[in-house]
Amino acid sequence: MSLHINILISLVFVCSGNLYAQGVPWDLRKDLQGDWKFRIGDQKNWAKPDLDDSQWDDVQVPAAWETQGFHAYDGYAWYRKTFTVDAETAQNKLYLSLGYIDDVDQVYINGQLIGFSGSFPPYYQTAYNAYRRYPVPADLLKPGKKNVIAIRVYDARVDGGLITGLIGLVSNPDFNKLDLDLSGIWEFGLGDNMAWKDNATSSANWEKIMVPLFWEKQGFVNYDGYAWYRKSFFLPEDLRSRDLILFLGKIDDYDQAFINGELIGSTGFDDDGNYQADNDMAYGMVRKYNLPIEHLKFGEVNTLAIRVYDKYIDGGIYEGPVGIIKQEAYTDFWRNWWR
Repeated sequence: MSLHINILISLVFVCSGNLYAQGVPWDLRKDLQGDWKFRIGDQKNWAKPDLDDSQWDDVQVPAAWETQGFHAYDGYAWYRKTFTVDAETAQNKLYLSLGYIDDVDQVYINGQLIGFSGSFPPYYQTAYNAYRRYPVPADLLKPGKKNVIAIRVYDARVDGGLITGLIGLVSNPDFNKLDLDLSGIWEFGLGDNMAWKDNATSSANWEKIMVPLFWEKQGFVNYDGYAWYRKSFFLPEDLRSRDLILFLGKIDDYDQAFINGELIGSTGFDDDGNYQADNDMAYGMVRKYNLPIEHLKFGEVNTLAIRVYDKYIDGGIYEGPVGIIKQEAYTDFWRNWWR
């Protein structure tokens, strides 16, 4: 893993600890509070789904580990939870809600990293006040079979662990209208190179970043200037005959969006690709761009590249939803989410 995977402060949404964000309800699909397996220490193989954790301690989640026999313990610890879901539940666009974790975490489902918050030592920074709600990648869950959540936690002082909040798989009725949810882990590069818009240009050695969330809260503190985001995704054939919209939420400050190397939309840049310094309100504008069918590859992998310029203070793709939606569903989606 690259350096910044350990210095990320991330969450998918910052919101109160209930089932609502921006006035839109979240539905609890699978309650995961209660008994979890727990062990102090730190070994990377503890994320593996086939690990035998039968000899680990039992703890209640949510609750500080200091109240469950680990008084005054500061440092690394892991949580694990085995669960099943039915096919109907797995068909939803699901998010793993973990409430508030003190201080830092990395979260795996079936061995795959799905989200991270805070900065692990030696670049420690707490994220105790960040509400965790991570997107679960499509097809990651195995309906009717064993699934495993593994959470790596670091606590610096006072209480530690999964402290409080909703613990479970949740969905949002409006997010289910997205044909492709693109939130989650993206690739991220500092600086500016127009070749980064092209599919042939590799971003394999870039940093990892969570979308949506300010980049300052993910280890790139006090960085102002250009940066690029990239995300590859599969576009199914059944969307070929539909008019599609790319929804990018809010970006601080200016952006250009490219699909497979072609410019499809821009906010705050002129026709020559220069940012407009007098546009101070761009950060509050919702980005939504039409996806021209001639630039898309159906039944194949497409590459989305977002060029961002931040003038000062916070920067980046900071508020969702982020994804692709059919034009016919867009009006209701817009009305419900941004009401």
